[in-house]
Amino acid sequence: MKAEERWQARFRAPRVTLPTWARQAPHRAVYRGNASGAWEIYAWDRSNGRTRQVTDRPHGTRYGAIDPTGRWVWWFGDAEGDGQGVWSRQPFDGGPDVPLSLPPGHPGGLALASDGTAAVGRSSRDGFEILLARPGDEPVRLYHHDEYAVVADMSLDGAVVAVNHSEHGDLLHPAVRVVKTNGSVVAELDDGPGKGVIAARFAPVPGDRRLLVLHERRGRREPLVWDPVTGEQREIWLRVRGEISADWYDDGRALLIVHNHRGRTELLRYDLAGGGLTPIDSPHGVIEAAAPRPDGTVEYAWSSAAHPPVIRSSNGHVVFSPGRTPPPSVPLEDIDVDGPGGRIHALVSRPERAAAPYPAVFLLHSQPAAFDGVPGGQDDDSFQPQVAAWVDNGFAVIRVNHRGSAGYGSAWRDALRGDVGHIELADVAAVRDYAVEHGIADPDRLVLAGAAWGGYLTLLALGTQPKAWAAGIATTPIPDHAAMYEHEAECLRAAHRALLGGSPDEVPDRYAASSPITYADMVEAPLLIIAGDDDPHCPMEQVEQYVRALADHGREASLYRYAAGPGGTPAVEERIRQMGASIEFAVRALGGA
Repeated sequence: MKAEERWQARFRAPRVTLPTWARQAPHRAVYRGNASGAWEIYAWDRSNGRTRQVTDRPHGTRYGAIDPTGRWVWWFGDAEGDGQGVWSRQPFDGGPDVPLSLPPGHPGGLALASDGTAAVGRSSRDGFEILLARPGDEPVRLYHHDEYAVVADMSLDGAVVAVNHSEHGDLLHPAVRVVKTNGSVVAELDDGPGKGVIAARFAPVPGDRRLLVLHERRGRREPLVWDPVTGEQREIWLRVRGEISADWYDDGRALLIVHNHRGRTELLRYDLAGGGLTPIDSPHGVIEAAAPRPDGTVEYAWSSAAHPPVIRSSNGHVVFSPGRTPPPSVPLEDIDVDGPGGRIHALVSRPERAAAPYPAVFLLHSQPAAFDGVPGGQDDDSFQPQVAAWVDNGFAVIRVNHRGSAGYGSAWRDALRGDVGHIELADVAAVRDYAVEHGIADPDRLVLAGAAWGGYLTLLALGTQPKAWAAGIATTPIPDHAAMYEHEAECLRAAHRALLGGSPDEVPDRYAASSPITYADMVEAPLLIIAGDDDPHCPMEQVEQYVRALADHGREASLYRYAAGPGGTPAVEERIRQMGASIEFAVRALGGA
């Protein structure tokens, strides 16, 4: 198989997420899959192996769920162009869609009870609200605030709802509130400034009010079990390095521990009665999601940089295979670099049929802390068709878990505040210097690339480190933070305020200092920008404004445009076209790889 065929085959191979099953009907499950070319919601009856595609939308469907009884599949339908929409439900075996009678909004979580009640989070220019929708009744407001808030979960009997919120104004360090369905407050959990708590899930036992929460009291994310009625808290402290998340076993007597350390994952079972910790066998690599089954086994979505994704069980079996398996790739190499803010962990993928120093792509990950209300992104040992495509074409790929990344403690994740962009790029520069000094990368053939936040950092680096990079490829970037703030959803506005310390009106100098358009006159390297005409997360108007600013200073950029749709995520064939355009641009900019 030729290099082009190999890398395209990886993109075209169908993928699925870990199936989520109904708590009271575990033979019924839903998952997201891209066999149709776009990510859609599927229903899977495990008792007979039958699958059914539930949604079929031009740009795919991002969110889906199944109710505890297994009777209903829920999905979020966002409108064309702005990402706002409403939740709908459909019978598991098929039938008409039943949308909630709500005005369109941005999704803010969904929690479902066994009696059919739904707690729905949404946001709009009017703020953040949570509504209660009972079968046959109009939705009623349960919660409202101007600051960020989302539904975390609802107890199985529908009596109480857990809300993650930042009413204190700090999205990076949220608090938890548990409320009854009449809106009265049961309890609050707030660890104070600089220490977030996030509600995960109520115990999956009828009448059990215990809530699994993730806290940061020791400088990293760890689980605790909280009873909001009695106030009792039990911290789960483990003598392992890295960060920890957890989920309930079906009987509520044990926790599934998901341990992340240096971009790899392991699973363990923690028994609440005696505190015993039992490792669960899994291959070396990354577990994207995991959940215990009622029989005590654990199913998980696994991959590594060298091996494609698969849904596995702790009993050693493959649970679900979406179809043809893509070609494998090369294993990762870890490097540790002394940086201006501490030790930096980076990952290197080397081409097999080339000698060092290589032409190298520094591929920057797409999400800082706070955006979309989740921890910062992390580059890890998972299977990435984009990385493998660069390697197949003779490039080394270097990925940097700079400050702002998840997985290395809360201080590392929170280090960006006030000097966004420049802190990450100082770490990238340190790794760049290391790669050159140690003969990994050719200093004259260095490409900087990234999507979303990684695209933003690419533009910023080309203007602030113009001599360091031979070319840049920015996909759906943010050229101007202040202009972005004016158009983006309320949840992203909250993220901007958390990272930059206020709104553009409050701290205009910070927004300008962190915006690539400020440094457009300094750009020297060839630049490719990939942007969608209808992408609400990266408005084309801002990209065109940045390109004009380059032109005003005698600079030029190549602009690749595509039809993005409300979610901003391109379909498989469009991703292949973008990857091909990126490789072609880089080879041409470097004078041949």
